[in-house]
Amino acid sequence: MRIFDAEATAAALPFARLVPALKRMFAQGCTVPPRHVHEVPGGFTSLLMPAWVEGRYYGIKTINIAPGNAARGLPGLHASYTLYDGVTGVPLALIDGNELTARRTAAASALAASWLARADARHLLVVGAGRIARLLPEAYRAVRPIGQVTVWARDAAKSRSLAADLQADAATDLRTACVAADIVSCATLATAPVVHGAWLAPGSHLDLIGSFTPAMREADDACFAGAAIYLDTEEALKKSGELLGPMARGVFAAQDVRGTLEALARGLATGRTSARQRSVFKSVGTALEDLAAAIEVYEADGP
Repeated sequence: MRIFDAEATAAALPFARLVPALKRMFAQGCTVPPRHVHEVPGGFTSLLMPAWVEGRYYGIKTINIAPGNAARGLPGLHASYTLYDGVTGVPLALIDGNELTARRTAAASALAASWLARADARHLLVVGAGRIARLLPEAYRAVRPIGQVTVWARDAAKSRSLAADLQADAATDLRTACVAADIVSCATLATAPVVHGAWLAPGSHLDLIGSFTPAMREADDACFAGAAIYLDTEEALKKSGELLGPMARGVFAAQDVRGTLEALARGLATGRTSARQRSVFKSVGTALEDLAAAIEVYEADGP
């Protein structure tokens, strides 16, 4: 069994390879059973996310979430991915799950933008300053000619630090930054709207990553009103406060969603239809993306 630490995992997953790999997997499909959630006595929750391509590969991502780790001086989340031979069950690789998750999440946003953002989109606004936010400019450059990057975060010091690392601009006023951006990509843990639809320019694309529970939300109702709405998977309609709230208030209905990444990859849904159309993409993540990324890591090192 090969072992890939965070550095090796990142090296094996350049976005120029990972984005097309996700597209292929969404097009061909794989089996994704419901995730398992276990409360482990002693203080942490364990999530198990399996997926497989019949006759090829089987993989499981394990995520352990321990809120009490902050008091111990440790990160609160640890993830690992184990890839197996899909016929024999032989373990093939153990992969750093944190790096794999962050990169496949950014890649999924870029994949969506390949259909939804204007072909001439050059100005990317990153909202947030965490692990995924740091990866977004590189991911988007795999699909669009991003020439200008702006960063905004609630913590101005973190915003300036990330902007310096990315050789980007640090915004002090989010409204002004949104008005000027072609693509607004949010990767925060917000529980109340940060971005407002009134700030978004005609023809812009809004990417919403952070809200993965009913209590979380990054965008207000106006972000969805009149926009072309797309999802990574239909599971987002059940999990994300980003969607549950506006749907409950009648802003849009589930049937108004124009497509998922699977539908787009298979040609069953169409992406952007005009230069002035405003689009929104909401993701919550799926084990399909994890498996696609894990296969890339393993095969990049030689199957």
